[in-house]
Amino acid sequence: MPETRMYTVAGMTCDHCTRAVASEVGAVAGVTAVEVDLGTKLVTVTGDGLSDEALRAAIEEAGYEVA
Repeated sequence: MPETRMYTVAGMTCDHCTRAVASEVGAVAGVTAVEVDLGTKLVTVTGDGLSDEALRAAIEEAGYEVA
C-alpha cells in the first residue's frame, strides 16, 4: 500500500525550483509520485518503502532546505 510524506521546503520560488526538487526526489527508491506546491512550499511524496532520510537528502541535493 503506498504511503505519503509531506515536507515544507524553504527557498522554492519558481518553476525551476519545482523541477529541481521533483527530479531529485523522484529519483529516490520507492517514489512513485512527487507534487510540489510553490504557494505553500509543500512537497508531497507518494511511494512504497519511502526513506525519510533519503527524501530529505534528495531535497538538500537539489539545493533546498526542509523546514
